[in-house]
Amino acid sequence: MEKGGLIVDNSGMMSKGEDSNEGEWEKKLLDELKIRGYSRKTQKAYIYYVHRFLKSGLELREFLIRMADSGKAKQTIRLAGFAVKFYLKTVKGQDEILRMPNVKKGQKLPVVLSKEEILRMINSVDNIKHRLMILLMYSAGLRGGELLSLRWEDIDFERKIIHIKNAKGGKDRIVMLAAKARKSLKEINIFKTNNSETGYVFVSNRGEMYSHRTLQIIVKNAARKAGISKHIWPHTLRHSFATHLLENGTDIRHIQMLLGHTRLQTMQVYTHVARNELGKIKSPVD
Repeated sequence: MEKGGLIVDNSGMMSKGEDSNEGEWEKKLLDELKIRGYSRKTQKAYIYYVHRFLKSGLELREFLIRMADSGKAKQTIRLAGFAVKFYLKTVKGQDEILRMPNVKKGQKLPVVLSKEEILRMINSVDNIKHRLMILLMYSAGLRGGELLSLRWEDIDFERKIIHIKNAKGGKDRIVMLAAKARKSLKEINIFKTNNSETGYVFVSNRGEMYSHRTLQIIVKNAARKAGISKHIWPHTLRHSFATHLLENGTDIRHIQMLLGHTRLQTMQVYTHVARNELGKIKSPVD
């Protein structure tokens, strides 16, 4: 039978007839994502969830309900919903699907490390490149992708700034270059084969860019060696950067500019994890 534009058998699964058009819809979807400037990470995620949606043979509402019933996180369900809606609108031309409400976003607070924990992580890493990766993400509030795509020509050693180009949402921004990071960058440049300040900053011994997975492993290993039991990701260093600036009295709008956030409301989460105001409130037990 035909369901929602798909050929579905009695078990509710997509028949082989859909496979013949797989390359066509995937190319159309990818083209639409590229035109709108979506990141590679988002492109991969959207294609993955549309694949799952088409294979399920379900309507979008039932597809998302099944995900919720299976215990998937709200963030995952939201992403799947956005992916399928985008596909149905841009590839299938179904504008009416946009009236379906999105899954409400969760209100989880970010994990934040103390300054002492950050220092222990940095000092625990022997590899100079890996140590610098952690230092740069924390000292400049970089996303993992921004760090991995950083080029020597984006670093102004004289003005002590880093030009982040084509970041999330296609935006550029300027961030500070800390004195310790500046010194370490000069050190690793000495060991480059051609000793020239061009190309990607962080490349493997084989001359390849580091992957996001490798970066995650580097950060997690550093946290483990530093004796930190918190659930740590590269983005934790960015959260810690913003929180520590807020605790030091930096204006929240300046932090917003350094992080590259468009909406000030996005920054409010850091007011919940900053300890300078919370520390002024005494517990009844004290």
